[in-house]
Amino acid sequence: MSRWKAFGIHLSISIVIGLAVGALLLGVWYPPPYFHVAGADELMLLLVGVDIVLGPLLTLIVFKSGKRGLKLDLTLIGLMQGIALVYGVHVVLESRPVFLVAAVDRFMLVSANDLDPKDVASASSSAWRSLSWTGPKTVGVALPEGEERTQLMFQSIGGGKDVDKLPKYYVDYAKAAPGLLARAKDVDALKPVDESERATLASAIEKTGEKSDQIVWVPVVARNGSLVMLLDRKSGAPLRAVAVNPWE
Repeated sequence: MSRWKAFGIHLSISIVIGLAVGALLLGVWYPPPYFHVAGADELMLLLVGVDIVLGPLLTLIVFKSGKRGLKLDLTLIGLMQGIALVYGVHVVLESRPVFLVAAVDRFMLVSANDLDPKDVASASSSAWRSLSWTGPKTVGVALPEGEERTQLMFQSIGGGKDVDKLPKYYVDYAKAAPGLLARAKDVDALKPVDESERATLASAIEKTGEKSDQIVWVPVVARNGSLVMLLDRKSGAPLRAVAVNPWE
């Protein structure tokens, strides 16, 4: 077998594995449109760099038909590549979005590694004591009263945990919807500067099946950017998250 044939075989196997991981990223762990704003694109580049590029290139460098110790070299390359891939997938899973938290006038996209396991264990409902593997669960928050509320405010100002990262304050989304609706804006007032975003917004509105005057919106704030969440004007039910900049 030639060096380039060995490289091609290794590259083909790596591409198949990379596509499988990419399908899980896009279809399960980071469902659209959260892929970019949750930072998955950066993680995907890391995985691609290690799995598809590094391993096959090392095979191209070391492979020589009949070379003594070749099997050991290839085994070590495969082992190193496997370890790097497992570590990369672990990082991806730890960063996956698990909660979409309605807080005051916006949604906050919370990732698994934003939460302390002790805080998750103290969640007000058993439904929120486990972290989702298939996209974020939509919840609301109920701010505490009195001194506890003051302490929470100063804690967040001082760089501590804000309410969206404390599951003990989570409540069913229906309880938070009226407050969110009161601060939501008319969708007709949302006018993206970018032409592609305008087209994305128009398509999203059409897919909701609602007329634009029956839709309002609030921002979705995430680690690597922001989105727009379309809401039903009457019920406050989330209709669709849209990859549009809400701050323009």
